[in-house]
Amino acid sequence: MQALEWHAPHDIRVVDDAPRPVLREPSDAVVRVVRSAICGTDLHPYRGEIPGFTPGTVTGHEFTGVVEETGDEARGLRVGDRVVASDVIACGRCWYCRRGWHYQCAHVGLFGYDTVVGSTPFAGGHAEYVRVPFADVVLQPIPDDVTDEQALFVGDILTTGYTCAERGEIRPGDTVAVVGCGPVGLMALMSAQLMGAAQVIAVDPVEERRALAAAHGAVALPTGDGLPERVWELTGGRGADVVLEAVGTDAALRTALDLVRPLGTVCAVGAHASAAMPMPTGLAFGKELTLRFAVGDPISSGDRLMELVRHGRIDPTFVISHRMPLADGAEAFKLFAAGAATKVVLVP
Repeated sequence: MQALEWHAPHDIRVVDDAPRPVLREPSDAVVRVVRSAICGTDLHPYRGEIPGFTPGTVTGHEFTGVVEETGDEARGLRVGDRVVASDVIACGRCWYCRRGWHYQCAHVGLFGYDTVVGSTPFAGGHAEYVRVPFADVVLQPIPDDVTDEQALFVGDILTTGYTCAERGEIRPGDTVAVVGCGPVGLMALMSAQLMGAAQVIAVDPVEERRALAAAHGAVALPTGDGLPERVWELTGGRGADVVLEAVGTDAALRTALDLVRPLGTVCAVGAHASAAMPMPTGLAFGKELTLRFAVGDPISSGDRLMELVRHGRIDPTFVISHRMPLADGAEAFKLFAAGAATKVVLVP
């Protein structure tokens, strides 16, 4: 089958002879991929920021498809079902899963991410077919009135952005700043509005991303000198009530800490790659801040978000800038890494 493989930093290869996955466990399913996407998290191994990533790894953790085969214990799934996969793989039965904390599952994994998350590698969704473990937990049915592309984002970036806003404990009337207007940041922006934010300030260095944020009702500001002062002007000299950090760099988190008001909350959902983040403890103490880190959990939140999509409360597809054949996946990675694409959807 055709698939994208990581071989080295900046070396994504399209192969036509990747082995078609088969059922290994009774709880498995095999899914024929209909749509997949490149996530900002995929750029960490692409840029060489994850030492030890295994050459030959099939990439991708955002995908929708059709169930082709099921094991005897993949209950509730039938061949022919349209499904979206959670990016997070979890058993659904351990101590953490029973409490709804699937990212902490004893068997946790992430499609296409080697052993960075968990100890077992799982081939990803940038392929024609994918083996899905714990399929009755990891796969969510797609309603007939939801498109594959709308559902695609329930499996990761919509859930991640929504979780970030939710953990920020936004109250109606709050001013919310979003640092980073990539796909996750834009999802966080929409979620903040849904939760009653009176004003959303979107911060990003890329003009095209700021334009997207502004088109969805945000006050869009560039990074750089003068940013804190502009936020003070917009908030009566206080700073933002809640800041959602959706980049995953030390600089972005420091910006978030600078922009939040005293006794405010910062929620960081960007996948931080640094091993030892410099923490301005004096600033955090002086402002009496609450700092949280969050990971999206489609297994817990997917049903709720799918209903919001179904009823038109959220349409996440506006972030798509490119639709490309899977065969052009290496070029798609280059475009996305260069900031020339907001979100790339791949079609096998």
